[in-house]
Amino acid sequence: MKFLMQSPPGPRVRMNDKDVDYFCGCCYLGLNAYPDMVEAACRAARTYGIGCGTSRAGHGNNPVLLDVEARAARFFQAEAALYYVSGYLGMLILLQGLSEDYDVIFCDAASHYSVRTAAAAAGKSCIPFAHRSPEDLRRQLENHLQSGQRPLVLTDGVFPISGEIAPVADYLEVVSRFDNFTICLDDAHAYGVLGDNGRGVRENFHLEKEPNIYSCGTLSKAFGGHGGIITGTQAFIDRLKTKSDVYYASSAVPNPSAAATACAIDLAGQNPHLRRQLWQNVALARNEFRRLGFPLADTPVPIVALHSRPDVDLEKLADVLFTDRNKVVRYVAPDAYSGVPAGGAIRIAIFANHTEAQILALVQDVREIIDGE
Repeated sequence: MKFLMQSPPGPRVRMNDKDVDYFCGCCYLGLNAYPDMVEAACRAARTYGIGCGTSRAGHGNNPVLLDVEARAARFFQAEAALYYVSGYLGMLILLQGLSEDYDVIFCDAASHYSVRTAAAAAGKSCIPFAHRSPEDLRRQLENHLQSGQRPLVLTDGVFPISGEIAPVADYLEVVSRFDNFTICLDDAHAYGVLGDNGRGVRENFHLEKEPNIYSCGTLSKAFGGHGGIITGTQAFIDRLKTKSDVYYASSAVPNPSAAATACAIDLAGQNPHLRRQLWQNVALARNEFRRLGFPLADTPVPIVALHSRPDVDLEKLADVLFTDRNKVVRYVAPDAYSGVPAGGAIRIAIFANHTEAQILALVQDVREIIDGE
């Protein structure tokens, strides 16, 4: 089925010429189309035009782009930040910047395309290990790492379809037995969501001060803005700017989007109740779907994945929810996206501004469709 979004994304949208409850996408904090963000975008367009017209390594810097980096550094409590055109490119930037620090890559086999693309572009040996398995990571390190070689471990922080969190603390325990290790996380679905302050998987596991763990992420999901972000020391950010072809050769985020994003970062930081409300909504959704017999981990991740069951046609369930119940969820077939559970899944995204009534109505509709009512 083809879908056409005809309104701003949010808990209630216009799609295919009808109003529906929307449980897709990544608008986790509910900030997309927030009035202050829209106004900031309009002001930036009037003041600076639409785009900078060149790369930031040339003459493409302007106050809007620098403002995003300053606000992101404050949010993540870092010395500096690097803001770039797409979160998809973050792992590539990290691997280019860290190229002199590793010899062999070890990558979770279910990692996102962005992670695998970056690994392939690095031009070094890349060894997959079983999904979320510290034990298999240990085996692969022992089997493939030669004396004196330095390992780099790559993984999603939160996997975008299953909603699983990478066991980063366990990976750290495994890889720290080897000299000069590095761990890199794609934290696209964790930034703004996980950790007491929304700083992602490292904060979630209290690993923010681990010097050999790096993360990249996006401001286009929970924050509702656009573009990718990496934070760290000023020396590290300067190193990425020097080593990364992406920063050197790509155009910057368009000015209206950047200005809206700067506003979104402050909104997320100044309104922690949004994250608390999100966690409350997620807990409600996970508890209610567990009552229907779907095994779900008890985590604050706002991605609820309903796995394949012999008694449920997931694709039909998603179709009926849209056509008959005016609700949008995403059915993902096996091998249709990175990290899809065996047998496929229905991916349900929970937002901070979903109401309790919306969530309970979705669960009730799923129950009735499964039961044939």
